[in-house]
Amino acid sequence: VTLLLWWEPFGVPLRLPDCRRRYNISGCRLSVNRSQFGDAQAVVFHHRDLARHGVERLPRGSPPRPPRQLWVWMNFESPSHSPGLQGLTTGLFNWTVSYRRDSDVFVPYGYLYVPPTPQPFVLPRKTRLVAWVVSNWKEDAARVRYYRQLKEHLPIDVYGARGLALAEGGLVETVSAYKFYLAFENSQHTDYITEKLWRNAFSASAVPVVLGPSRANYERFIPPDSFIHVDDFASPRLLATYLKFLDKNKPNYTRYFAWRKKYEVHVSSFWDEHLCKVCEAVREAGNQVKTVQNLTSWFES
Repeated sequence: VTLLLWWEPFGVPLRLPDCRRRYNISGCRLSVNRSQFGDAQAVVFHHRDLARHGVERLPRGSPPRPPRQLWVWMNFESPSHSPGLQGLTTGLFNWTVSYRRDSDVFVPYGYLYVPPTPQPFVLPRKTRLVAWVVSNWKEDAARVRYYRQLKEHLPIDVYGARGLALAEGGLVETVSAYKFYLAFENSQHTDYITEKLWRNAFSASAVPVVLGPSRANYERFIPPDSFIHVDDFASPRLLATYLKFLDKNKPNYTRYFAWRKKYEVHVSSFWDEHLCKVCEAVREAGNQVKTVQNLTSWFES
């Protein structure tokens, strides 16, 4: 299968992976060379670049695409941060690849898996209480409003745009000294659970305090006792009271790591994993072709 990536995401040159070596996915050739358009079984279009260049910069020809070639729409931003969605209602694409579970190719930001042999889990030494790493600071965002109320009741160390500097490449190492991490998403949408949970909290062995989709949505992906949801509390003050209680009660705190006896954390690798998974799906689909009739209404639902 030849898979053509029409735009490298955000205009950043990629080193395309060997799918067989990295993910044990054979029979895949990935390319960014547009001269291979006519031979590609599928072409992937990254949404943010599609929005930047415009639909008129999509491949044109006579016919506009080879028969049975799949056009795949790829997006890992939430609807709130996906400009240009409104023009995509015309059945232009055959497949979707995103963090949504109901995508044609589902690639979450991370997932839990049961390793062949369980690894002993050792909780890092905790010397601090609550951390938050934030790069995109918007005063009117739900997460910033909640943070401002929460910090009235307990200390929060903020790193990034409006706070302390992180050591280069040291996010996980820095956060691992904290008991809790504010895994606050930049917007609240179905299945939009990003590296803020998987890498910043879980990989750093901090208990995530989440603000995102509903608790029930999180529980489709992770155990109910692996995180604390802001919706579980009537106010930020009550959440702060609970975090202070856990700080002083080690048995109650360590219960949030019981799931570690069974599961390991996988953080998805951008963009290698996504392209290889699309290629695998194309190979397995054979000659099946479908069309996404109203991409916008689906993605915004």
